[in-house]
Amino acid sequence: MDSLEEIWKQILDIIARDITPTAYNTWFSDCRAVDLTDCKLVLHTSSDFKRGIILGRFGDTIRAALYNLFSCSFDVEVLAGDELLDYEKAGDRKSPYPEMDGYNFDNFVVGPSNKFAHAAAIAVANNPGRVYNPLFIYGNSGLGKTHLLLAIGERILRDHPEFKIAYLKGDDFTNELIHSIQTGTSEEFRGKYRNMDLLLMDDIQFISGKISTQEEFFHTFNSIYEAGHQIVLTADRPPVEMATLDDRIRTRIEGGLMADVQPPDIETRTAIIINKAAALGIVLPKDVVDYIAENITSNVRQIEGVVKRLTAYKEILNDTITIGSVKRAIKDVIRVGAYIPTPEVIIEETARYYFLQPSDLRGQRRSKNTAMARQVSMYLMRNLTNLSLVDIGNQYEGRNHSTVLSSIRKVEEMLKSDPDMAATVRDISSNINSRS
Repeated sequence: MDSLEEIWKQILDIIARDITPTAYNTWFSDCRAVDLTDCKLVLHTSSDFKRGIILGRFGDTIRAALYNLFSCSFDVEVLAGDELLDYEKAGDRKSPYPEMDGYNFDNFVVGPSNKFAHAAAIAVANNPGRVYNPLFIYGNSGLGKTHLLLAIGERILRDHPEFKIAYLKGDDFTNELIHSIQTGTSEEFRGKYRNMDLLLMDDIQFISGKISTQEEFFHTFNSIYEAGHQIVLTADRPPVEMATLDDRIRTRIEGGLMADVQPPDIETRTAIIINKAAALGIVLPKDVVDYIAENITSNVRQIEGVVKRLTAYKEILNDTITIGSVKRAIKDVIRVGAYIPTPEVIIEETARYYFLQPSDLRGQRRSKNTAMARQVSMYLMRNLTNLSLVDIGNQYEGRNHSTVLSSIRKVEEMLKSDPDMAATVRDISSNINSRS
């Protein structure tokens, strides 16, 4: 049989026929074959970003080439950066928890919007089953709930390698339950989860309203909890807003610690952008960082996606990253498919919450209650729409952008220390989104 190097060279020759020399050098100049087992080719490249491109764009080509060479199916694994050292030490042993790869507390950017949830997650990770059980983390999509959930798992796995850990999504629990009923393996299914030392369930809202699933989860919850083992759950909203969630499950969740994550403020967004760029090996100009932070206001996952696109522009085009390239990166990401409330809706819902009329917020009334409602509505308008500070000011009888900015910063400061303000913003946001 040919050597591993010769096999890889044959595959590279096939890839090179279909792409430009520039693209070939960009993605494969430092990619080499590491190992070839009975059913898997292991490669190594310099960065996680390149790994994603190689697997996403060329994975099928590599697998097809392997099939042509050996007349059987092969999988492809790509190691990135220092992962090669770990692979060489451990041999070809696959992690039992691949979901946790890359998720830890060290690379989670902490700000006022997630500080409480982050602190609670660390406390649970350091003392599983002893504090805050269950821990329930909730908030909108893309704000870091899953990152915290998996970081807890990563820390506990590191400190307690003997622990039996389960990570799954709410709909996975339902699907496994259905499969166990269909195949007559219900007892095995119950034993699988009820004996866990750590249960990590993401998006628990998906079991809401499913009677059989909730019944099984209730007994699973009780078994783990009564054994003194840890449960961590996430959802996109608090239990009280899940109308079809079983009351028994709701009360057990509310008996633990509930921590919410909110959209990051501009300082936290700036830190996230710099952190994500550094992880991909680039340093973004300050004006680029500021532009991203000002235009992507409510979703950490979108921020990461834009930074990855900019990295691709730099590597493929060998071009300087400018505001122009940021605009290209953002145009297909920002607010795509999302409900963008109108200024009228935001002002109406804020006024209703404070028992005021929309005209009170738009006008010149200066009572304490009215002024606070006006500032909150400006903050929400900045975070829920793409309007500039000038455009927001025009919604309030021509207030200038400096007044708007001052109002937004005042609310952001209050959110750092005032839980009542956080609850107010969350409730008004929920009312606004319900009108989508």
